[in-house]
Amino acid sequence: MSQHMEEPLGRQVLAGAQMLFVAFGALVLMPLITGMDPNVALFTAGIGTLLFQLVTKRQVPVFLASSFAFIAPIIAAKGEFGLPAVLGGVVAAGVVYVFLGFAVRLKGPSFIDRLLPPVVIAPVIISIGLALSPVAVNMAMGKAGDGSAQLVPYETAMLISMPALLTTLLVAVLGKGLFRLVPILAGVAVGYVLSFVFGVVDTTGIASAPWLAVPNFVAPEFHWGAILFMVPVALAPAIEHIGGVVAIGGVTGNNFIKKPGLHRTLLGDGLATSAAGLFGGPPNTTYAEVTGAVMLTKNYNPKIMTWAAVFAIVLAFIGKFGAGLLSIPVPVMGGILCLLFGSIAVVGLSTLIRHQVDLSEARNLIIVSVTLVFGIGGMAIGYGEFSLSGISLCAIVALILNLVLPGGEGWKNKQLEENN
Repeated sequence: MSQHMEEPLGRQVLAGAQMLFVAFGALVLMPLITGMDPNVALFTAGIGTLLFQLVTKRQVPVFLASSFAFIAPIIAAKGEFGLPAVLGGVVAAGVVYVFLGFAVRLKGPSFIDRLLPPVVIAPVIISIGLALSPVAVNMAMGKAGDGSAQLVPYETAMLISMPALLTTLLVAVLGKGLFRLVPILAGVAVGYVLSFVFGVVDTTGIASAPWLAVPNFVAPEFHWGAILFMVPVALAPAIEHIGGVVAIGGVTGNNFIKKPGLHRTLLGDGLATSAAGLFGGPPNTTYAEVTGAVMLTKNYNPKIMTWAAVFAIVLAFIGKFGAGLLSIPVPVMGGILCLLFGSIAVVGLSTLIRHQVDLSEARNLIIVSVTLVFGIGGMAIGYGEFSLSGISLCAIVALILNLVLPGGEGWKNKQLEENN
């Protein structure tokens, strides 16, 4: 490890900029879809990554930024309760991670396995991806995410969104080296250029924006209804977090689950998410594409992520930059989201396959079936403020069914055998 520590400062700074470049596409896309401020998301990604480094004693080379898992509940809760209440929910979601971190510290990492086995998490992740598919399709066809208004003529929108999607696919499959890790950025670039050609980019916002500006921070409000929307969804990214920590451990050859410990990484992620909510940003999660960049560049020094975080914070204060991001037309994002939301669902499917969840077992079949229908169909249960719907409801239902239905021991025993 020592040779990484003595790297010239200039190289560390450059590598940090490169990591932010890799994370950038997904980082700003998430706030743009949910109607949050991309500059605030940059700021909270930077602050969140620094907080994570503080808690984990700067041992894990990961970058934290906007989590796609929360898009559906944020859109739903924002329409019903407004943005400040959503941010209160984000703060509460971070507290869930902190709680999980303490539970892991007391009971050991196997606690997560028992509470959230693959049969619970996988259908929730599949639901997150598929419940969002109408949003992606509407945007690709030039409509608002909820389909309520046609923002760009259909023919023009398709001529922008499909090439943007195609570019993203080709770069992901055929790209070489670092280029392969920025398919979203490549898709946005092609879509934006086409939007310019077709005259659907409105540049008045960029012209009137100041060069330097404090990001548009929003203070949270705590509202039970919005908190109930957000908190159950935190379960899926918690598992994603563990996967991310194991993945970066595999890449660097370190066991981060033991040192600094899963309880510390969960605590770091939780504080990063709560901090994001306090400033008006989206919830944070570890970024797989940055882990891919670490693997590719073989640059395992966590100091690089400090620099990536610093760059993100600096960019957040450039007003024209944020205005430029806000000018990206809807079809550009829609095209790319057709792939991104689908790939979230595939992560859920691969979880079922990788852990060999036997769906011929009645218990597993019931959990997966009910979770998928409730999640994708948008089932709602409850009264007034205390109502749950869609993804939030399906996460809770999956959790309860797993605890209530007999026969869950089989999975635990299999896990114990594998670990011994």
